[in-house]
Amino acid sequence: MLTPPATLRREMPRDTRDTLFLLGVIALIVLPQTPNLPLWCVGLTGAVLLWRGVLAVQARPLPSRWWRVALLVLALAGTFASYRTLLGKDAGVTLVVVLLALKTLELRARRDAFVVFFLGFFAMLTNFFYSQSLATAFAMLLALLGLLTALVNAHMPVGRPPLSQAARTAGWMALAGAPIMLALFMLFPRLAPLWGTPNDNMTGRTGLSNTMRVGAIAQLALDDGIAARIRFDGDIPPARDRLYFRGPVLTNFDGREWTAPQPWERGFLPANLRVRGEPVRYAVTMEPSNRPWLLTLDAARDAPEVPGLRVTQTPDLQWFTSRPVGDLLRYRVESYLDFDSGPTRRLPGLQAYTALPPGSNPRTVELAAQMAAEARASAAGADFVPLLVRAAQQRLRTGGYSYTLEPGVYGDQTADEFWFDRKAGFCEHIASGFVVLMRAAGVPARIVTGFQGGELNGVDGYWTVRNSDAHAWAEVWEEGRGWVRVDPTASISPDRIGQFRRLAPTPGFLAGAVGAMSPTLVQNLRAAWEAVNNGWNQWVLNYTQSRQLDLLKNLGFDSPSLADLAYVLLLLLVAASLGGAAWTLWERSRVDPWLRLLAEARKRLARAGIAVAPHAAPRRMAELLAERFGSEASAAQRDWLLRLEAQRYAPDPAAGLPALRAEFRRLRWPAASAAASVVSSTP
Repeated sequence: MLTPPATLRREMPRDTRDTLFLLGVIALIVLPQTPNLPLWCVGLTGAVLLWRGVLAVQARPLPSRWWRVALLVLALAGTFASYRTLLGKDAGVTLVVVLLALKTLELRARRDAFVVFFLGFFAMLTNFFYSQSLATAFAMLLALLGLLTALVNAHMPVGRPPLSQAARTAGWMALAGAPIMLALFMLFPRLAPLWGTPNDNMTGRTGLSNTMRVGAIAQLALDDGIAARIRFDGDIPPARDRLYFRGPVLTNFDGREWTAPQPWERGFLPANLRVRGEPVRYAVTMEPSNRPWLLTLDAARDAPEVPGLRVTQTPDLQWFTSRPVGDLLRYRVESYLDFDSGPTRRLPGLQAYTALPPGSNPRTVELAAQMAAEARASAAGADFVPLLVRAAQQRLRTGGYSYTLEPGVYGDQTADEFWFDRKAGFCEHIASGFVVLMRAAGVPARIVTGFQGGELNGVDGYWTVRNSDAHAWAEVWEEGRGWVRVDPTASISPDRIGQFRRLAPTPGFLAGAVGAMSPTLVQNLRAAWEAVNNGWNQWVLNYTQSRQLDLLKNLGFDSPSLADLAYVLLLLLVAASLGGAAWTLWERSRVDPWLRLLAEARKRLARAGIAVAPHAAPRRMAELLAERFGSEASAAQRDWLLRLEAQRYAPDPAAGLPALRAEFRRLRWPAASAAASVVSSTP
């Protein structure tokens, strides 16, 4: 017959129950770290926690020290093999997780439990080294309450107090500390980066790169993660098909891969940005990319307002920061959608933008020569480049070309395969084939990567740019105008540019089923979640030092500084201390006056050398007095104690307390020396 779970919980010893609860909390702390840990570390940690749980349930002895030493050596060897070092963020986090698990194998005394608690708090903190998302914060809040519950439970008296009682106490402790936490968050000087180490390379981050192998952006488009959020001042720009967020500009081509020019190569041609019309003003919240460039709407004339970072612009209109963006970054920009850039007459530096590898894409070179000859003939002495561009766009529209994420694997002659064989590709296939065609015709051209389009989140009003909005387009140089944007993808798939139609992989079974029942449910849920997460980013993660100083300005400081922050924080801490003292005095005043008078009597007996249990009644105290000093010597005191006990059960217990208190002060309570004389005079 199976025993009900409730009966098992009642029969389980307290040590077993507490150990299993602590192991569950540790598992909750480690679980969010599993994507960042080596596979062997996840397996070893899980095996150790499971082993310790089995030992607790079966009441078996803990393993010997040699087992722990062997596992520790194995963990050190695995960490060194994974990272080639035992220092640094990744190696340190791996060791902390393993040591936390191994420490449970010597969980014998309460002292060992405290070590596990402290290691657990530190391991919980390391989760924020990798992610500061709202989901991570919520998971760690649960872990914090779990650790506090285990800590409170460890201080409870012997017996079997329920975990719910410890959880309530832990919850009240967390609520009591919340105001102090909020004050420290608002006023403690912010140091960037808050979560990270100097040698943090933040590997594994996806996003744009300063190189583009044909087919790479198609892989990035499968990632639906958020790259940036935009908050426009006023309405969204009406020309939606002009929302091009500029990223790396690629110039050098080896036949399959495009790369950005070196800094000394960029300096030969001036940016010469010429803007028209009214600017679009907006704020960007960019996700960490570990890249030094900023996303801006084409084209930004003035440097974005980035607190704490130096920003510079390259001749190809790309904005760079003084260090890689390793944390959530918020900045303001002013962009002009109507612009021209670059030299207006042909300069020697433009020759680099016509270079092609020798012998590459011969069919495209032949096609370019034919189309250029026809364009020159039609131009009749004028610049033939606009005619050549239109001819290429017409070929893309009418030549049977298609826009797809799965065009197949391209070989070394990527442009030839696109123009003549496959006639299908994603934006980088199309842009690369177009730029190769232009260069083969002697026209300076380059590839610009970035993001195009996005979507409006109707919940919070932010314009969301995703990795799946990654895009590649072309810029060609025209006499008298300079660099001109040409998006050849629009000729094949106008919906991709005008209506922001994304290509996406086939959804999974669950998402497809939910989408079939309610096409808008998944979108609405995602919009709501992203709005909540964006609020977390804006108000918590993006609470920078400048916002702290703005807070002081709102409090009346004219020119706030870090010293003012420290003064305000110190003032709040002093106020909190005084408030705590006042609360203590108020709590003392709320104690039962009868109990307070009884406690004073207990102190008098303690001075006389009589140890009285905290729960002893006045009658018992009178008996102890008689045993120690005799009935006659302590008659008055014993009578007072008996009347104090009777007053407790009187119709109005508080009515006679003032008289008893006054009498208590007049009584002469015996001293310890009196007890010695009584003993010596006894026959």
